[in-house]
Amino acid sequence: MNYKMLHTCIRVMDLEKSLKFYKEALGLIEQKRKDFPEHKFTLVYLSDESGNYELELTYNYNPDKPYEIGNGFSHIAVAVDDLEGSRERHKEMGYEVTKLMGLPGSPPRYYFVTDPDGYEVEVIRGN
Repeated sequence: MNYKMLHTCIRVMDLEKSLKFYKEALGLIEQKRKDFPEHKFTLVYLSDESGNYELELTYNYNPDKPYEIGNGFSHIAVAVDDLEGSRERHKEMGYEVTKLMGLPGSPPRYYFVTDPDGYEVEVIRGN
């Protein structure tokens, strides 16, 4: 039996602000959108150019308070060819960005950028 990863869902407070982050900061492309006004939520699916895996943004209309990300969730990861350029770009865009890091004994090959809802995205040097 073979399983294929399809998508990861995160809940967002401000759909437009989140779409701006994932489209402009990470270059993701909106693949499809499903509005359910009678149930008061919208689903937006984003992917990279390959379209092999999607990030689902779930926007519940008028949430009362920010979502608690919890201590079990860690982060989303993406790869980029120009790690240093990407980090500078995210800083210039005004997003919270960490220093360049590496695993113990390894040179720096990743950093984290935080989306508008507090989800961390690990940006890794692609090969």
